Amino acid sequence: MIDLMSLNAASREAFTARLGPVFENSRWVAEAVWQRRPFDTIENLHAAMMAVVLGQDEASIVAFLNAHPDLAGHEAKQGTMTAESVEEQGTAGLDRLSALEVAEMDELNRKYRVRHGFPFIVCVRHYTRLGIFAEFRHRIGCRSDDERREALRQIGLISRYRLDALFHHEARQAVAPAA
Repeated sequence: MIDLMSLNAASREAFTARLGPVFENSRWVAEAVWQRRPFDTIENLHAAMMAVVLGQDEASIVAFLNAHPDLAGHEAKQGTMTAESVEEQGTAGLDRLSALEVAEMDELNRKYRVRHGFPFIVCVRHYTRLGIFAEFRHRIGCRSDDERREALRQIGLISRYRLDALFHHEARQAVAPAA
């Protein structure tokens, strides 16, 4: 776990190593935000990271979205997802799908990518397994530009959870009574 003061003082390499996993397979976000230090709150750090992402051109944003894995998809089956994604997808039971659910998820992933050009992205912590399927079915039919915005909104939620997890231990220690 880390604290903000230490993070602000970290070298570019150490800063990027700690914050690289916040945005899936996109360490460049942490690298870009390093030069904006110091950050006085986690909220400001997160806002700066999101500003880096949102400041990209459309092609770069689509490439960024494509750095995310399919839900319960190839990366999950091959064991190549990031530890963060494995844990997050597990919270919604996506690691325990029935054979029929796996087949449906594979088909939804395929249809979504064909229609929108990037994977379906959802903050799984906000949904049940059934809710994820329902959201998936609904969002396949949306306009692609709306889906890009929604995917980025969902990434904002995911990345905030990830940042909070990095700082959680420090915050918990700060409020623990002295022994």
